[in-house]
Amino acid sequence: MASKQERAAQAAAEAAVEVPGAVPLYESVSVDELADLLRESGYRVTPAEQNGHVQLMSASQGIGFAVRFGNRAAEEGRFFDFTLGCVMQVQGDIPVELVPSWARTKRFARLSAQGQFLVLEMDVVVSGGVSVRHLTSMTQLWDRLMQEFVLHLRNRPAMAAAERPAGSAPGSVESTAALVQSDSTTGTMQ
Repeated sequence: MASKQERAAQAAAEAAVEVPGAVPLYESVSVDELADLLRESGYRVTPAEQNGHVQLMSASQGIGFAVRFGNRAAEEGRFFDFTLGCVMQVQGDIPVELVPSWARTKRFARLSAQGQFLVLEMDVVVSGGVSVRHLTSMTQLWDRLMQEFVLHLRNRPAMAAAERPAGSAPGSVESTAALVQSDSTTGTMQ
């Protein structure tokens, strides 16, 4: 028996009328559709399987990122949402203020520290209907956020210096959070 939500969604889909000239909307997305959209936006895309789930691997500005698919739609191989994610391994200490300062100044993508990794993620919800233009603009937003993420990381020596107690020795501010690539799913920064 279908849930109330499923019956309402089915009724809405049946009531939808195709309007000539109207922009088609995606209510869910497949791996292939999103891979094609990313390619059309100029990204190289490689499908990869991890733990039995297909994800898309790509890069922007030399920094690798992955697209992980979330909630499955009723139709096989389709999803209601996906997450764009970039994982960077950190050598040394992560300045305490790095993650909170991102959260105070940025929207749309979240940054977290997970052990020796920094994780930048942005969710994209397709459910309810979005246009190709919306998906393209979300990709452009992600690209912009990754650029801002790199700038945020480059400001880390200033953050580390600000965290140092007054009168203490400078130490190795430059090596505070040097980032290196650990595998194909992690980003790089020189």
